[in-house]
Amino acid sequence: MNGRWKVPVAVVAVAAVSASPAVQGVAVAQSSPVAREGWVLVAQEGFSRPLTVDEAPWRLDPQGPDSPWHVDQFDDDGEVWKKISGPAFEEQLASLNVFRKRVEFGKRGWLTAEIAAVDKDKDGRPDSQPGLSTARLPGGEKVAQLSEPSWDAGVLIRPTRPLPPRYRVEMTLRGIDFGGKRDGSFEYDGKYNGYTQEPCKTGYPWTFQGAQPGKTRCEYGDVRQENGFYYMTVLDYATPAPHSNPGIHYRRKVIMDGYFSNARWSQNNGVCNPKTGEIYGAPDGTFNGVNAIFPRGDKITRNNNVGTEYYYKTACGNYSGDGTFGPDGKYRDLLTSAELQPELMPQESYRFAVERGATGYTVEMSGPFRHIGQATLRYHHAFVEDGRPIWHYNQTPGEYDGRFDQQITHKGPAGTYTTEHTWPAGSAYPDSFIIGDPHLNYYEGSAKIDDIRLYVPKK
Repeated sequence: MNGRWKVPVAVVAVAAVSASPAVQGVAVAQSSPVAREGWVLVAQEGFSRPLTVDEAPWRLDPQGPDSPWHVDQFDDDGEVWKKISGPAFEEQLASLNVFRKRVEFGKRGWLTAEIAAVDKDKDGRPDSQPGLSTARLPGGEKVAQLSEPSWDAGVLIRPTRPLPPRYRVEMTLRGIDFGGKRDGSFEYDGKYNGYTQEPCKTGYPWTFQGAQPGKTRCEYGDVRQENGFYYMTVLDYATPAPHSNPGIHYRRKVIMDGYFSNARWSQNNGVCNPKTGEIYGAPDGTFNGVNAIFPRGDKITRNNNVGTEYYYKTACGNYSGDGTFGPDGKYRDLLTSAELQPELMPQESYRFAVERGATGYTVEMSGPFRHIGQATLRYHHAFVEDGRPIWHYNQTPGEYDGRFDQQITHKGPAGTYTTEHTWPAGSAYPDSFIIGDPHLNYYEGSAKIDDIRLYVPKK
């Protein structure tokens, strides 16, 4: 799967049918399921052929720079965590193994499934069996079933090779059970917020401040108040895979995700009503939202060591995550763009798309949202807008001059680690999307995925 994306002659003609225009907020009726005005379809996966991902053997991740899943200093065993945690981190990390699968699928292998699971007792096999398999909807239609029965695992779909310079990538969601409320309650089907009720479900051994010395696995923070799912998110490196949750916060260019959190720090989050343009508090919602986020490349968070500040564009206005929003500045931190209605699936569906054009990124979500019903919401952010850059937007060195480079010091219980350059001149960051759960120590549930498609601009 090396080389450039090629335009198949057989699909060029379908690109001429009209699609929803780039409207900030509520748009018009949806287009044909395949045709997109101004775009040419170059790859698609409808999951009509059986998936064989689950039959692939597990591989032990050797960790370190020679691992096929190595990325940088924020890896699961990265230098940042070692330096700020001291011996405690390496001792805790040595108490577990990580097993993985990397399986190409789709026509000419254009997609890759990345599966990971923790082996906490080190008996030589993963403690759960996450996977990606073929499922049937009630009418018989085949879809992909993304299954993650335990929080200490991760499953995601990504492109096998980086995305082209200009593209539209989209997927259709036909079902989701990764937490949130059902019938007004977090408790349903014997679970809480999508998690089964076994004890000792914690984020061990990874936290944003490093390992917690002297604490055992069960003394770490319980994860069950926080669940979530990445509908369509673009990262800044070529081979995304599930890792510890702190690491991914440093690697996101554009985010469309759901964060279904009933934790104390989430009570002041806001939710946009796209019908009225008003913001209400997260506790008044259903915790089934979509967050459309443009990470800021000029503001690195200082309170959790890694990650960037957020910028939100919604039908309720545009806001930076380092401030407040809503009536009298009542809400802060996270502004959800709209809420899904999971009970309507699979009869109804949701489509999520990210476009990279000549000047910036556009996020798009379509479906029967709470309050407004069937709608398409689109939001565009330039690569640099009002002096505010999207984090690591440049795919090539020539697209960026180094003006937003910073030094940042990460602090933990045993020391500090300084990243001298967060975004230097001469750097380049390929685009690669993810669908699913990229966290090894958070999130649990299942989802049904359909119709992943990649388009390039029509010439």
